Amino acid sequence: MKLIIAIVQPEKLSDVKQALAEANVGKMTVSSVIGCGAQGGFTENYRGAETEVNLLDKVRFEIAVNDDFVKPVIEAIIKSARSGNIGDGKIFVVPLEECIRVRTGENGEVAIG
Repeated sequence: MKLIIAIVQPEKLSDVKQALAEANVGKMTVSSVIGCGAQGGFTENYRGAETEVNLLDKVRFEIAVNDDFVKPVIEAIIKSARSGNIGDGKIFVVPLEECIRVRTGENGEVAIG
């Protein structure tokens, strides 16, 4: 079992959701986040004062999958989120020690679905 965490551009939200649906992945958690990476930031003037903005809006996907779904999920995210520009995002794959479905008490691969 793995937890896939993907950080992508906000405008790619619907594209990534569609690509995941096509890969038969419908269970996910999506959050609006802010952060910075290689993209850095930009400066803007606000009421005459120059301000550096280095925390940019991003979307974070968290998807728990069984091992046989890892590669298709990663491929779907890359295909749908890539523009070729700095700031396209990152994907992290983390071992998932345990998963428990609260409603039934099932655990492990069965609980992920």
